[in-house]
Amino acid sequence: MSDDDVTAALNPRPRITEVEAHGIDTIPDADRTSNWLDLARIQFGGVNTFATILLGTFPIALGLSFWQAVAATVLGVAVGIAFLAPMALFGPKTGTNNAVSSGALFGVRGRIVGSFLSLLTAIAFYSISVWVSGDAIVGALTRLAGVPDSVGLRLGIYAVIGLIVIVVVIYGFQFMLLVNKIAVFANTALILLAIVAYSGVFNAGYDPGPKALAIGGAFWPTFIAAALIVMANPISFGAFLGDWSRYIPRATKPRKLIGATILGQGLGLIPLLFGVATATLVFGKSDYVVSLIHVSPLWYALLLLVVAFIGGLSTGTTSLYGTGLDFSSVVPRFSRVQATIFIGTIAFLFILVGRLVFDLLGTVNAFVGAIVVTTTPWMVIMTIGYVVRRGFYDPSDLQVFNRGETGGRYWFAAGVNWRGMTAWIVAAVVGLLFANYPPIIVGPFSDLAGGIDLSLLSSVVVAGVLYGVLLAIFPEPRYVFGPDGPRGVRSADATVPPIHLDERSAAARAHASRRAKAQLLESRTIEAPEAGA
Repeated sequence: MSDDDVTAALNPRPRITEVEAHGIDTIPDADRTSNWLDLARIQFGGVNTFATILLGTFPIALGLSFWQAVAATVLGVAVGIAFLAPMALFGPKTGTNNAVSSGALFGVRGRIVGSFLSLLTAIAFYSISVWVSGDAIVGALTRLAGVPDSVGLRLGIYAVIGLIVIVVVIYGFQFMLLVNKIAVFANTALILLAIVAYSGVFNAGYDPGPKALAIGGAFWPTFIAAALIVMANPISFGAFLGDWSRYIPRATKPRKLIGATILGQGLGLIPLLFGVATATLVFGKSDYVVSLIHVSPLWYALLLLVVAFIGGLSTGTTSLYGTGLDFSSVVPRFSRVQATIFIGTIAFLFILVGRLVFDLLGTVNAFVGAIVVTTTPWMVIMTIGYVVRRGFYDPSDLQVFNRGETGGRYWFAAGVNWRGMTAWIVAAVVGLLFANYPPIIVGPFSDLAGGIDLSLLSSVVVAGVLYGVLLAIFPEPRYVFGPDGPRGVRSADATVPPIHLDERSAAARAHASRRAKAQLLESRTIEAPEAGA
């Protein structure tokens, strides 16, 4: 069956200004109004921003030459895509986000791991997007209007941009798609115009020499560290792809979903390489965005201001949307809107700490490093589980915890599948022991290979090997594999645990659901007169 076979049954797409009705519940087939191109575009919109450009500056900031930085960037994106691409397969099959989908492998309560990873990623990239957009506005104000730079000015602008992002996310998926469409075209045009703006000053032969290398003056440790930072960009989408792919019809071919991710993330090389090239123009400056605006032609500085603002909204919304969505299911007293506001507030506090206490380079380096080390082994386990389960998932049983129930296919031991959980915990801990993200995260084994960062390699190997061993020694119940049985592993005979109502949990979720529906009804009542006018 192709995508066209199911379009006749689809409902019309919701209006842009209509507050999204769905939480992490299973999306009905009739409401799956997106396609694989939407998935590619929203990923490209999410990466085609100044937050991604900032990550592209890190290889230069670490002391690499231009062509060394290009090589590290291409390597980081390619490896990141290889791990990320399978994460697009879950949403259409389960009709929910990837954190809830992970309940099939980690247990319906163990899926809290995915929720934690999405929270970590959302805070990091929401903060980066607000930082960069705010700094672009500050740079424009200081150059064009002579406004003196100050901490108070920056924090005020950060607060305004952060609030705008939250408002966009509250409206939901369709509004976010619109913002991403604008960002895709605006940022692509900006980067193409950079060829004209910097043609007289850019030097592809830029090379600060070995003394500039940040990690012990050695090439390979610095090169690998740069590639890992860049790799965090595609890896950061791992917990979020299901937020968007759940709106795609379940019959969509896997190759289209994989292709959408390769296309959307591959195009992310455009802003990343823009960051590499422009970083050579302001090397040694402490504030990349403000410095770039000051060395740019006036006409291009104005464009940087506008596009940095739009791009900040794009990255901020894609990061915050999924976390607010998922957090509302973990803490049922919060609706999606309330959870979004809560996470946005926490992220803003992180911005304050990062700006006032730590330097931006060190803070971002540590957070993106932690994202790579903890999220990649989770993705490896998810991918192995998809293969051995033959892509079989029971959407209804995945929602047991969210409905305030116990039991079902994915209950395992008190809602936790200790096989996947053990493999992830051990892999994440081992990775952090080898991590080298100074000055915040430096593991005791970080110098074991002469300064070369082994955190990713160690976490991925441990996750894959340990999870495979646990599946072999302790076979999972036959019923989790579906009608075709397991692929490549044994299974154990068992009876599906009966589903029972957890009265306290169900009452809390029912209360949250009633409150969310009341808020939705109120928002639509307010919109009605405007539509009539």
